[in-house]
Amino acid sequence: MKGWNVTFETKCYENDWRHLLQTPRLEANLRYNRLQFKESVLYINNVNDPEEVSFYADKLVQSGVLTSYTVVDHYASEALDFFAIDKDSFNGGYYYSISELVAIYLCRTDYLLHFSSDSILAGPLEWVEPALQNMEDDPRIKVANPTWNFSYEYAKQESVEENDCFYLGYGFSDQCYLIRTEDFRARIYNEKHPASQRYPAYGGELFEKRVDSWMRNHQYLRITYKHGSYIHRNFT
Repeated sequence: MKGWNVTFETKCYENDWRHLLQTPRLEANLRYNRLQFKESVLYINNVNDPEEVSFYADKLVQSGVLTSYTVVDHYASEALDFFAIDKDSFNGGYYYSISELVAIYLCRTDYLLHFSSDSILAGPLEWVEPALQNMEDDPRIKVANPTWNFSYEYAKQESVEENDCFYLGYGFSDQCYLIRTEDFRARIYNEKHPASQRYPAYGGELFEKRVDSWMRNHQYLRITYKHGSYIHRNFT
């Protein structure tokens, strides 16, 4: 088995940090992905009391669930400068975008696996290693993810090709993505594409819309795992 160099990364904000840091959810999701990650990192974004949230994040570091955590605000300006993004250009999408950008900016492993706090694998799934191998074998592939919310038929309809394990197609979601760090740690976030206008208007020019535009402009693909799903469900 190849020793893959991958960071697991997730984020929290005011409305969900308790779900992530005071329950077994994060530890379970790490275990479900069935890979030995080089790092497991939490990004704390847009919370009322960063010190309180950091207290609970520290507990997960001490128990070995996390290797580290970062308060997003500490690196936000640095990341925007690195990617040459004007903060005003988000048009309302800043807080939907800055954590992902900071995480990519700070990542030092070859690959990065991101889960939003309200996304989790439905159960144990050995999908990461075959996804990494597909990404290494086909330079068109820039993103990988499991199927979302068991929507296998929809994922198939959205695809342009398929193989034994994956549907290949266009699109990008910030709910879950596996990426090669060097592809995304670059100034790729200021492109536009007509198809990317499908993202919610309230998000403005948010991160996932920018990535989708870049991928479509260059005919880059994502792969969606055919044999397992993650669940995305907003916390109430």
